[in-house]
Amino acid sequence: MKILAIDTTASPVSAALLIDGKLMGEFYLNIKTTHSQTLMPIVSSLLSSTGTEIKDIDVFAVNAGPGSFTGVRIGAASVKGMAMPENKPCAQVSTLEAMAYSMPYMDGIVCAVMDARCSQVYNALFRINGGNIERITEDRALSINELSEELKSIGDTIYLTGDGAEICYNVFKDSVSGVILTPENIRFQHAYGTARAAEKMIGEEKLCSPDSLMPIYLRLPQAQRELNARLKKGEEIK
Repeated sequence: MKILAIDTTASPVSAALLIDGKLMGEFYLNIKTTHSQTLMPIVSSLLSSTGTEIKDIDVFAVNAGPGSFTGVRIGAASVKGMAMPENKPCAQVSTLEAMAYSMPYMDGIVCAVMDARCSQVYNALFRINGGNIERITEDRALSINELSEELKSIGDTIYLTGDGAEICYNVFKDSVSGVILTPENIRFQHAYGTARAAEKMIGEEKLCSPDSLMPIYLRLPQAQRELNARLKKGEEIK
């Protein structure tokens, strides 16, 4: 089974190739260049370096959200484009769940957090024990203060990971016990976790067609939220 996985949901971009459960290669960049410029070159380099052709891929996996609205769309559209010619199955992976699958060796609570701006985060909690990963909450958007209050009752080691991890750590490191900020090399989402989460989805028969693959948004884009607020106030839209 050959799984090609990508992530474009935040500043870093990555692609990983998993063959029969073995990581054959992963390319990761965290630079200012937009994903529309970097994604396909690193996918091409990954396939070339591993002697794999795009037609050999059995499943295409992507972190479909939450995340940057532009990044999520780029990732979903790219996977659609690669999978559609031969109608290959796709894995529509939660970005937050992929983070947990990047850390199966931890024991405790993985608190995956992505910066959603305006003092909010995209978040989900997972319990990891002996390599087993159990989802505790659904993906949600909530305030950092709300998350802080929830974590106070956990009573276990809490591993903060994701591009919102440092922000959260600085806010509640003194008020929430057992909080650990994961090292930078594993803190941000990687396509490796996407591929591992896709393995589970294959076993559970939760794959989808390229046509039905869709971005996952937990809230409306800021421009739409501002428009809705103006409409609610009865302002004239020009």
